[in-house]
Amino acid sequence: MRRKDREVTCRADIEAILQQCRVARIAFQDEEAPYIVPMNFGYDWQGEFPILYFHCATEGKKLDLLKNSPKVGVEMDCGHQLVGEGKACSYGFLFQSITGWGVAELAETVEEKQHGLERLMLQQTGKEFSITPEDTIGVTVFCVRLCAFSAKARKSF
Repeated sequence: MRRKDREVTCRADIEAILQQCRVARIAFQDEEAPYIVPMNFGYDWQGEFPILYFHCATEGKKLDLLKNSPKVGVEMDCGHQLVGEGKACSYGFLFQSITGWGVAELAETVEEKQHGLERLMLQQTGKEFSITPEDTIGVTVFCVRLCAFSAKARKSF
């Protein structure tokens, strides 16, 4: 990371960024060019790395691309605020972000789907939900196990 003064390394600070974000952009590998999709997500931690949970339909381009290559890039950001006034070059932007890459895995069991959907709902609503097996019918759940990521913030101007 070029701007070490903006690097976020403390897990509690990284988790605070994750908690504020509601949308992650996932870059899938397509033959011609990356295919980027904004998606709602939930998360857990496993060791040093977050695991991100997503859901989608049972068929479509995202799933076709994941079958060809499970490696994906992710990006999420929050805390946006334009600061400065007057001259154009005196403006700046406050933000917090996480970028990284990982491997996507489809949920194989009903229990894995339930867990992923429960994490997603907690992230999006701040409320605990109990997902039933019936709730998992007709939906695909996948997780992205991050292999590498970095967090960055500009909180003052």
